[in-house]
Amino acid sequence: MSDSVSWPFRLPVVQAPMAGGASTPELVAAVSEAGGLGFLAAGYKTAAQMRQEIERTRELTSRPFGVNVFMPTADEVDQAEIDAYARVIEGEAQRLGATLGVPRGGDDDFPAKVADLLADPPAVVGFTFGCPEDELIQAFRHRGTTVVVTVTSADEARLASAADVLCVQGEEAGGHRGSFTNADVEAMSLERLLSRVREVSRLPLIAAGGIASAADVSRILSAGAVAAVAGTAYLLCPESGTSVVHRAALTDPRFTRTAVTRAFTGRPARGLVNRFMTEYSGRAPAAYPQIHHLTAPLRRAAVAGGDAETLHLWAGTSWNQARNTPAADITTDLSAI
Repeated sequence: MSDSVSWPFRLPVVQAPMAGGASTPELVAAVSEAGGLGFLAAGYKTAAQMRQEIERTRELTSRPFGVNVFMPTADEVDQAEIDAYARVIEGEAQRLGATLGVPRGGDDDFPAKVADLLADPPAVVGFTFGCPEDELIQAFRHRGTTVVVTVTSADEARLASAADVLCVQGEEAGGHRGSFTNADVEAMSLERLLSRVREVSRLPLIAAGGIASAADVSRILSAGAVAAVAGTAYLLCPESGTSVVHRAALTDPRFTRTAVTRAFTGRPARGLVNRFMTEYSGRAPAAYPQIHHLTAPLRRAAVAGGDAETLHLWAGTSWNQARNTPAADITTDLSAI
C-alpha cells in the first residue's frame, strides 16, 4: 500500500488493539462487520491463545481484521531498581492478600507468534514497541498481509520505512505509549506528530490519540491520515472485554483526569489518575516487562476486590466521551463525516 492507494475499508475507522482483554473477538468482528478495521491484541498471550482468538473472530466475521504483536524489548534494566520498587509496593500486595509476581523479562512469545501468523495470516498484522526487520515485513507482504508499525516520533517513522502503513500515536492515546524505546522521550500531540511524520514519510498514516467523535475523525483526516484509530471509545461497548471495575471507573465522577505513568508496568502508559498512580508514579523504574509481571497479581487482586484505586485504568484523554453502545454503532458514528 502506498499513499496513492485509498483506504481499503468502507469506513476510515480502526479499533485499536487493546492488550489485556478489551479487544475480544466479538469486538473485533463487530467493528469489521460495520465496515471498519477491528484489531485483536496478541500482547500478553501465547501464540496458541492468539490463534484461538483468530479462529473465533473468523467464526464471527468473514471480513478482514488485524492482529497486533508486541516487539520484544531491547532496553537494559537495573535489577536493583526493580528490587527496590518491589519493596516499595509490597504493602499493597499484602493489603490485597496477593503475592507480587516474578519481575521477569521475556519476548512475549514473539517468535512463535510470528511463525503462526506467517503460516496462516490475517489481512493485517501490526507491530508495537518497535519495528521488525525488513525481511519479516517482506515475508508478510508476500503472504498478502498489510504490515502496520506504531510510531511516536519522526525518527521512528524513518526507521519503519519498510512498513505498509504507519500508526501515528499521539500523546492523547490511552494505554501504553508504543515507542521503540522505554526511555523518557518527548511526547507530542497527535496533530503535531502527524505533521512531523508526514514530513519524513509518504506511507499511509492511521492516527491514534483522543479519537472520540466524528469531528475528531474529520480533523485527523484533514491533517493527512487515511483513517482514525479509536480505543477508549470502545471500552464501554458490550462486546468489549473491559473489566467491571474499569467500566465503572470510566463513568465515576471521582476520576477527573488522565496522566502517564510507569507505576503499573514500568513503561509509560496513560490512564485515569487514581491512588496507586499518584503514590507510585515517581518511584517506578523504567523496566518493562519486568514491572508489568511484578504487579500483575496485585492488579488481578484489585479487579477481584473491586478496587479501582489500585488498578491500571487505561484511558485516553477523551475517556469521558465513551458510551455503553454497541461497537457497530460507535464505528458508524465515528465515521459520520
